Amino acid sequence: MYKRINNKGFTLIEILVVIGIIAVLAAVVLVAINPSRQFKLARDSQRVSNVTAILNAVGQNMAENKGLFNCPATLLTAPKNISNTVGEADIAPCLSPTYISTLPFDPSVAGAHFTTTTDYDAKYSIMQDANGRVTIGAVGEITPVISITR
Repeated sequence: MYKRINNKGFTLIEILVVIGIIAVLAAVVLVAINPSRQFKLARDSQRVSNVTAILNAVGQNMAENKGLFNCPATLLTAPKNISNTVGEADIAPCLSPTYISTLPFDPSVAGAHFTTTTDYDAKYSIMQDANGRVTIGAVGEITPVISITR
């Protein structure tokens, strides 16, 4: 006369093993996804898009003015910040709203903004070489230097 005991459920060891396996899998997925890096890549992609948009607007201005950038702001062979600050490249009045609706600015640098063509700081740089080629640049988070030249 043996009584058969019917144990239903899991032991503590089995539950701990399953929780451990789930924790390891979650850690592997988080490392693979790496949200911090993904956000940095997204901001760098936004910078590339912004730099391209500004360069397209400059190119349209130059195309309408026989290859010359028609703007009181002087573009030098040394990079200058695109800003309305004295001594910087104040190009927004020459581009906005004719060639670009609003001047893009860096997505994560403190102080980057565009309110009007008289109050902005894009935190991007612009320069023109001796051959007339214009370069717009930005500092990236994953890609250290983002620049496009035309």
